[in-house]
Amino acid sequence: MKIFYSDTHHHHYPSFEVFDGGKRVPYLENPNRIDQILGALQKTNWAELTPPADFGLDPIYAVHDRGYIAFLESAWREWLALDPEVAAAPNEHAFLPATFALRRTPRVPGALLGKAGYYMMDLSACIVAGTYEAILASANCALSAAEFITRHSSSFILHAKRSSFALCRPPGHHAGKDYAGGYCFINNSSVAANWLASKGKVAILDIDYHAGNGTQDIFYERSDVLTISLHGDPDFEYPHFIGYADETGAGDGLGFHKNFPMPKGTGDEEYLHALDEALNMIKNFAPNYLVMPTGMDTFKGDPLGTFNVTREGFGEIGKRIAALGLPTVIIMEGGYANEALGKNVVTLLENFK
Repeated sequence: MKIFYSDTHHHHYPSFEVFDGGKRVPYLENPNRIDQILGALQKTNWAELTPPADFGLDPIYAVHDRGYIAFLESAWREWLALDPEVAAAPNEHAFLPATFALRRTPRVPGALLGKAGYYMMDLSACIVAGTYEAILASANCALSAAEFITRHSSSFILHAKRSSFALCRPPGHHAGKDYAGGYCFINNSSVAANWLASKGKVAILDIDYHAGNGTQDIFYERSDVLTISLHGDPDFEYPHFIGYADETGAGDGLGFHKNFPMPKGTGDEEYLHALDEALNMIKNFAPNYLVMPTGMDTFKGDPLGTFNVTREGFGEIGKRIAALGLPTVIIMEGGYANEALGKNVVTLLENFK
């Protein structure tokens, strides 16, 4: 199985983040997550690690606002120039705003901190010196995985489950058209899905614990991409303001988006029941390609989740999705129980190799 990976992700490693209530904690979305997955993959006899190609910015601009991408590219340099204290000890700081836009007007402020509050949804999307380089590499991993399955489409008759895995970091599904949030800056899955949409119909099945709000934002009015998200109910869980069951698309996209919000304590049986309904929707849509934003934070005991999905559950989830027989791009999102993360990922991926 082709695994697209870049060690550039190590360049994005903020020294802290800010939790609810203002608590400052070590950055939970850290490089050790990917190191754990790599370690588990390297113990298999089927994982083929491959560096991503550089697709340039055009596939990213096709999904994200150009002003937003320009902000991500320049924010750290501008912050260093504005604050001598940060410039003197850059490794001890991360760029974050203190004021956030309510989006009641479309005006983008000219000041750096004003732009930050406009383009950032929360305090988890910390920007440091290597962030921009890391997010571009992450997007290129997703695009390379997408390009791989199209290049090998002629082999699908013999290998119905031919798939690829983009080991992306930072993750992406919380990033909207013009905002970062939830550790996400570029929506890797949406960039890959939009690229694939020029070649055929695409379904996105998001199995991360948190609602894929950014993906919903990007495709909400489109009918060529079916978007589905299984997640913790936003009534109690991040991102709170999006991901409800009555959000089903708008305009041309009406009926082409589906949220499955689920309660605390959801285990294997309940999760698989919702998954089966989602899979039936995908079968009826009859896509040419499947993009699968994949988080392991549904795992029992994950520090950012409240579900009780087991490792055996991940195996069954992978088995049922792979049974669709679709060319599938699996894209890494969340999962923060680091000691179990690698084995959980391998357990799911084994169904697609």
